[in-house]
Amino acid sequence: QVQLVESGGGLVQAGGSLRLSCAASRSTFSINAIGWYRQAPGKQRELVAEITIGGRTNYADSVKGRFTISRDAATNTVYLQMNSLKLEDTAVYYCAAKSIVTLNYNYWGQGTQVTVSS
Repeated sequence: QVQLVESGGGLVQAGGSLRLSCAASRSTFSINAIGWYRQAPGKQRELVAEITIGGRTNYADSVKGRFTISRDAATNTVYLQMNSLKLEDTAVYYCAAKSIVTLNYNYWGQGTQVTVSS
């Protein structure tokens, strides 16, 4: 079973930056990729960025050029650096792990709130 713990959320003014962290523990050999999702009130959960075990990255169009996903293999930690934050980036951000067996995001963290103010 993969356990994911997010940290780094908070309140920031528009134009500011935040860095989210996702620490994965145990059984990481079963993971194909780590992704960051977000869910704003009244909206569906959406994939923001993901990084595969091989290091390939993928971003939602809405965050390209502003967000960067990276990983530290030594500590099993994935980061999401968020720059030039906008009001519409306000959401609960979730870290998720994609199973190497199902290729679905089967493992989820508890979420961390990011609030961007004007």
